[in-house]
Amino acid sequence: MKIARLLVVLALLCAFAAAEDQAPKAAALTANPIYRQNCAKCHGDTAEGRHFRGPSLLSGKAAAASADDLRNIITKGKGHMPKFGGKLTASDIDTLVEQIKASTTK
Repeated sequence: MKIARLLVVLALLCAFAAAEDQAPKAAALTANPIYRQNCAKCHGDTAEGRHFRGPSLLSGKAAAASADDLRNIITKGKGHMPKFGGKLTASDIDTLVEQIKASTTK
C-alpha cells in the first residue's frame, strides 16, 4: 500500500513538473490579446484545453502539426473549430502559429 501511495505521489510530482515546464513556453501565446479574445474560450486560459471544448495547444498532437496545418486549421476551421480567416489578419494568424509551435518545442 505504501508503494502505491509513493507511486501516486511521484506521478503527481512528474505531472506538476511537466506543467511547470510548459508554463513559460506558453506565456507568449496565452498573453497574446488575440489568443485571449478568440481562443481561450475553448482552448483554456493556459492553452491546456478544456473538457468537451478545444484540445490542448501544448500537446504532442499540436507539436506534431506543421505550421501550415495549424495555419489552415485556424484560417478555415476544422470540426467544431470555427474559421478565423475573415476575423483575423494573416499576420495575427501567423503570430498564433509561431506561438503555438514555440509552446510545444522541447
